[in-house]
Amino acid sequence: MAEKLRIDKLLAHMGYGTRSEIKKAVKQGKVTVDGKAVKDSGLIVDPAVQTVAYEGETVVYRDVIYLMLNKPAGVISATEDGRDRTVIDLLEPEDRLLNPFPVGRLDKDTVGLLLLTNDGQLAHELLSPRKHVDKTYEAWVLGDVGDADASAFRSGVELDDGYVTMPADLAVLEKRQADEAEGMKSLIRLTIREGKFHQVKRMFEAVGKKVLTLKRISMGPLTLDEQLAQGEYRELTEEEVELLRAHRGKER
Repeated sequence: MAEKLRIDKLLAHMGYGTRSEIKKAVKQGKVTVDGKAVKDSGLIVDPAVQTVAYEGETVVYRDVIYLMLNKPAGVISATEDGRDRTVIDLLEPEDRLLNPFPVGRLDKDTVGLLLLTNDGQLAHELLSPRKHVDKTYEAWVLGDVGDADASAFRSGVELDDGYVTMPADLAVLEKRQADEAEGMKSLIRLTIREGKFHQVKRMFEAVGKKVLTLKRISMGPLTLDEQLAQGEYRELTEEEVELLRAHRGKER
């Protein structure tokens, strides 16, 4: 449920200008509530029940945002960075207003599904180690990935720091010759239930193989929209948001 708030704060929050600009617009009669011109920019309104309009255009108020991004390579999963382009830099100005942030992170060279939101509680629960939210990746791996690797991943592999991973599901989708020098490469799909630093790459290093490309295709109940080109994003549907909310309550 939306909170009651000052009309100048509501309009500033939704990108209609600064507080001073909105105060001026109110004086000019550009702002109405339920069809009547507002005289006081400090008027308290309830956007859930009252209709606010700016220059005749209805203002659709929201205080949360949920975005699905197909993250491209070369962009970092952060809200700001002094050197590199961030996922926030890919958003339109109006979609930055509510200060969304990436839920978790993908490595700079990893592509695919990344959720951005300002719903801190949802983000916390999706990332909680207690929830073990599934994350599925597709990758090209240098080497002939086979049954022995799948068995090792099901049992858990020891990473370079001694940590033993939780059981993971590995499937081989395709194999082809990389080149004469490198030999075979394998297209795989891997589902993990935790999110250690560089985990997928380190898991394959543990079985003597190297990840060449990596793409995340799902996180919990959320699956990457294949209509999104790398660098493109869209808002989640109401159904997708409800699926995430339902999923976050599950512990395994």
